[in-house]
Amino acid sequence: MLLHISISGFVRYILVFWLLALSVAEAAPTPGRVYHLLMLDSQGGSPYGDVYAAMMRSLEALGYREGENLSVTRYTAGNDIAHGKAILRRAWDEKHDVVYTGGTVATIAAKQVFFGTDQPVVFASPTDPVGIGVIDGFDQPPKANFTGVCYPVPVKARLRFIRSLFPKASRFGLIYADMPQSHSYNDWVMAHLEEDPALEGMEILFRSVPLVKGESGDEKMAQLARTIVEELNERVDVFISANDQLGARQHFSDLIRTHTDKPLIGIVRNDVMDDWGAMATVYPSHESIGRQAARMVRDLLEGVSIERIQPEWPARYGYAVDLQKARKFGVSVPIGILQLAGENIVR
Repeated sequence: MLLHISISGFVRYILVFWLLALSVAEAAPTPGRVYHLLMLDSQGGSPYGDVYAAMMRSLEALGYREGENLSVTRYTAGNDIAHGKAILRRAWDEKHDVVYTGGTVATIAAKQVFFGTDQPVVFASPTDPVGIGVIDGFDQPPKANFTGVCYPVPVKARLRFIRSLFPKASRFGLIYADMPQSHSYNDWVMAHLEEDPALEGMEILFRSVPLVKGESGDEKMAQLARTIVEELNERVDVFISANDQLGARQHFSDLIRTHTDKPLIGIVRNDVMDDWGAMATVYPSHESIGRQAARMVRDLLEGVSIERIQPEWPARYGYAVDLQKARKFGVSVPIGILQLAGENIVR
């Protein structure tokens, strides 16, 4: 009997060891093979460049090194779906193991070129991949050849964060660019305001500016927003950055700082920690998004079926607070938020 137990335990040990070894072997690059990765970002700069850099660091840690066993071809769409489609169509004849898209514009362009084909696509940072139709949800496997990681902090968490900072404020201004991700995000905001008792009394005044394409589009959109900002300054208690290319760039934060006397809740870490002008922010971790996307790319490079790679929300969020601006605006920051912010505090 004792011999039987010992042998059974040994067999189980060998089986577990073999399965682990097999798993590691499947996850490692194939010796002598060069992998081809096509990348299309919606626009240059943050957040796309941050996520891209994090993903490349993670891929290198996993054994995929650009210039050695990984060939990377990278483009930007200039915030223009048609331009992104043209780039991808020209690249279609070249063999790519995986196509990576950064942001909503690039993902829509890839959908219009690759959806339903045998070309696997990993997206990172689109606001609403369900709304643009590349997946059906985050609780189910991919319906076609797209998977990846979306961008936003869940709207409920962001709105409750804002309410905790401004429990008595009633009107909030949100100026957005007229683009698909903005409309999706605004719909989520309105739904939560109606459904969440903790947000009772919050009213958001939405205003839009036309989408301006190109790498300098965010600066031009901020210029267009100036008259709206000055009009809303007399009507709102707080401004909220939009979850789009207008809200995520420095030009908009600078606009609020220089043309209003109201606080701004940003959308990215830079809004606070790089002194762009925001008083506080809860933001998705670009590092985490990059690592998650790298893992998906790695799995696809090594032959895992895309149906087995479920799309994900960002795994980590961060908090940042500028206490100097909080004191200026008479805001008492809850200790819980300061604890979450950790080192991301401007004192």
